[in-house]
Amino acid sequence: MSREEMLANLMVQASENGADIATLRAIVEESSELAAEKVLARLGLGDAGAQGDLDELRELLQAWRDAKTSAWKAFVGWAIRALLALVLIGIAVRLGGWELLK
Repeated sequence: MSREEMLANLMVQASENGADIATLRAIVEESSELAAEKVLARLGLGDAGAQGDLDELRELLQAWRDAKTSAWKAFVGWAIRALLALVLIGIAVRLGGWELLK
């Protein structure tokens, strides 16, 4: 029995016998699952290979995040080194190190 048929049967049962809490929960569950399947199908994720595609996308996203973090750390490291080099050059000039080069 398909989800559509199951939902139709539950709706008939609810209208004929009155809707008790179990029937209402079953209707909500079946309609939610049916809607989720339709949404996944519209997004192109309703086939058997969708899980593999999502896994690959997650790996790609994690690799991108790792690359961004690594690039940021490298930039900060080089900026600190450049700043320290400028401080050392400033100290050398202040102490008269420039005169020794002439």
